[in-house]
Amino acid sequence: MTTDTPAAAAAAQGSAVGKDLLASVVVFLVALPLCMGISIASGMPPTAGIITGIIGGIIVGFLAGSPLQVSGPAAGLSVLVLQLIQNEKIGLGLIGIVVLLAGVLQLTAGILKLGQWFRAVSPAVIHGMLAGIGVLILAAQFHVMLDGKPIGTGIENLMGIPSAIFEAVSVGDSRLTAGEIGVLTIATIFAWGSLTPKSWRVVPAPLVGVVVGMLAAALFHLDAIKYVEVPDNIWENTVLPTMDRWALLGDPETLKMVLIGAVSVAFIASAETLLCATAVDQMHNGPRTKYDKELSAQGVGNALCGALGVLPMTGVIVRSSANVEAGAVTRNSAIFHGIWLLLFAVLLPWTLRYIPVSALAAVLVFTGYKLAYPKIVPTLLKFGRGEVWIYAVTILTIVLTDLLKGVLLGLALSLGKLLYAFSHLDIRKQESADGKSVNLYLKGSATLIKLPALAAELETLRPDADVKVHIAELDYIDHACIDLLTNWDKQRKSGGGSLDIEWEGLTDRYKRRGGTAEAKAARELKP
Repeated sequence: MTTDTPAAAAAAQGSAVGKDLLASVVVFLVALPLCMGISIASGMPPTAGIITGIIGGIIVGFLAGSPLQVSGPAAGLSVLVLQLIQNEKIGLGLIGIVVLLAGVLQLTAGILKLGQWFRAVSPAVIHGMLAGIGVLILAAQFHVMLDGKPIGTGIENLMGIPSAIFEAVSVGDSRLTAGEIGVLTIATIFAWGSLTPKSWRVVPAPLVGVVVGMLAAALFHLDAIKYVEVPDNIWENTVLPTMDRWALLGDPETLKMVLIGAVSVAFIASAETLLCATAVDQMHNGPRTKYDKELSAQGVGNALCGALGVLPMTGVIVRSSANVEAGAVTRNSAIFHGIWLLLFAVLLPWTLRYIPVSALAAVLVFTGYKLAYPKIVPTLLKFGRGEVWIYAVTILTIVLTDLLKGVLLGLALSLGKLLYAFSHLDIRKQESADGKSVNLYLKGSATLIKLPALAAELETLRPDADVKVHIAELDYIDHACIDLLTNWDKQRKSGGGSLDIEWEGLTDRYKRRGGTAEAKAARELKP
């Protein structure tokens, strides 16, 4: 038995390496078109996204606290990066410094063990942020799919779609041809994902869509449309944060914008990464995520991306889910996928020049559609209409203003909802005509904040009345209110009245919530 153990361990290790290799190829095929498309959507050269993918695979994959999560450029950051690049105080020259500082903030947060705090962001805000980003990506990339450029703000891009279609169709020039390639790409993605046998879908639909777009452009000799432009050397277009660029931070206004940008990138990237890690944990039975370690790894990765002047990264759910579904066992899969990206970028960059820009834009239009589709609404409704309102307001604010304002407003609304929940107590009284029989219904949260109101209501009751307090609809009751009811119970008995409080219901409620201190207090204070 013992002689077989080393052989069995070696066989298991070899099997894991084989599974990781196969999974890494699938992730590489998913990542390649997305890295380029997100980079173009962010206003940067396509090679910038590939370099970010390489760092996310090799460096962050090695350091990650979530072994099966795959990191790289994310659609969720493309809108923010584009806004920063379009800012006259930042532009392409300082975007590297913004990303570098964001990475330092993430690394510091990981060292200080703040990873769990980023998970405390309301799901309604996160999903609203992603949906808002989806709308912005779809609206902007639709114009790129017609070989044009985004018009301006999110709402301007969205409102300009009908006129862009009408103009392309009426004129019938290369814009219409590019649009046809884009539509063909999207149709291929839909068809591959829904009509093909499941075994075929190991080849990612976005990659198939781009390949079909390439073949169609080559077959019909569509020389008038735009194609991806890449240098022979992938490092040629990087914008390094040189000392001259650091010197620009001497301007207070520039420094302010750079710091705001760094905090925005760090916050959004961290929240998206750690929520993605939580989702990945639910997909497999392997090691669970170490959130602070993952946050630190992302910080190292983004600091390197900033030092090279390329795109920031996050943990990405599309690549991560593909990794798990393809059978990955260890972090080696993410590392291998980064190596494939590096080899491809070094040895085969010329192949990218055959890809129509409209095909990559179509992949982003499809991605934006999936992000924007409100599939989360039924789930949010289970937690109340307030969550849906926060979700909707976050989306609307992002589309009408910008990403940061939308997220901040969503967070403010979530905090306001929380404060309301813990400070709202509805006290309803039903009493007989003579006032000697009283039913008191409590609904909401009985906390220290509402104790004066509860005490005032109790004082209005007749000393000799028979009172029954109904607490079945309480969401929460703290020790102070339990103490108030208990002392009041004792006073009623001395005054000749009677009191009936649903102590058993209260105890059972807190038992179901995990046997908290309030449950213990309820048991101890029960008459």
